Amino acid sequence: MIIDSHAHVVLPPERQIQWMDEAGIDLTVLFTTTIHPETATTLQAFETELNFLYDILNGVKNPLQERIRAIEELAGVIQANPERYIGFGSIPLGLSYSENLEWIERYIIANKFRGIGELTPGSGQVEKLEELFRAAQEFDNLPLWVHTFFPLNSSDIKVLLTLAKRYPQVPTILGHMGGIYWLDTLKAVKEIPNTYLDLSAAPTTIGPSFVIRELPERTFFSSDAPYASPSIAKMIIEKLIADRYVFDQVFGENIARLLRI
Repeated sequence: MIIDSHAHVVLPPERQIQWMDEAGIDLTVLFTTTIHPETATTLQAFETELNFLYDILNGVKNPLQERIRAIEELAGVIQANPERYIGFGSIPLGLSYSENLEWIERYIIANKFRGIGELTPGSGQVEKLEELFRAAQEFDNLPLWVHTFFPLNSSDIKVLLTLAKRYPQVPTILGHMGGIYWLDTLKAVKEIPNTYLDLSAAPTTIGPSFVIRELPERTFFSSDAPYASPSIAKMIIEKLIADRYVFDQVFGENIARLLRI
């Protein structure tokens, strides 16, 4: 089974299914989104959508109601096509331990989501995730998917890896494999067995090639749709893998094993 391990809800929903079919993707791990850049028809509209996203990524906005709306949207899309999707639900940054427990129970477990993410702390805010790591343990060690591209820097990623080591039972997926810091990230996660690397939005193709070579059983293919085409994202990673065993691991078996699919 080919699994896209990270994509966001696309509108209209039929477009996302079409993209999956064109790419030969059987199942997508679907994440919430507070914006829909794929619906923009002008450059100004697209910029407006992205500016809202940048405010979230930089910690300027942490919109509670928008997150709830996005979770409801995600749950509806999955319910309409349960054979094609499983979900990861979002959570506000900076909740207390008890607040995290309450949110997870109400919005993650109740919707039968398999993990939490995409977590988007701003630079200097990664330590705020510690109470979430603690809470994730209480729900059979729910996986956490953390955005590690801009605006995070190498120091932020080191803090995240420290948390992963502090909570060794909590699977920690480093989204976008550390961005421009992919090399240092790769070297570090090799020694932290509960960490995994997502290949989407890679700044180079040589980065994913080394990640796959060094960690073939802890690396996940994903498209990050709508920010990339599932077909093109899949083609790029296919070109980097010659071994059939490695292909099967990266394109589905690794994430299936983690999420018990």
